[in-house]
Amino acid sequence: MKSYRKELWFNTSQRRELINITPHIQKELEISGIREGLILVNAMHITASVFINDDESGLHKDFEKWLEKLAPEKPYSQYNHNTFEDNADAHLKRTIMGREVVVAVTDGKLDFGPWEQIFYGEFDGKRKKRVLVKIIGE
Repeated sequence: MKSYRKELWFNTSQRRELINITPHIQKELEISGIREGLILVNAMHITASVFINDDESGLHKDFEKWLEKLAPEKPYSQYNHNTFEDNADAHLKRTIMGREVVVAVTDGKLDFGPWEQIFYGEFDGKRKKRVLVKIIGE
């Protein structure tokens, strides 16, 4: 069995962004040479997420509205965490959206259902953050 590890770096220009990282992940899968196995993709920061869904702009706006209702950014004073930082909402949003995804690899490709794509969700951006790609298989 082979193993491959890569860190991808993202630097968002906004506090919150959703980025389709599927092409990056597929590229790393090709580089790995693994044809059958599993791929783990996870955010390495507590205010960012990796998840699978549809790449549709209306849905992305719905995510933003829904997350903002569940964990509004402001007022900052509503959160106990916000004493030295103002990102308590980002921690909560990350918990809701999840830390990682695992995808089957079949014949050298991500084994997705219709419309599935991998996204990096940033909830406290404007700085460099990492995503881990770990692939195991043959």
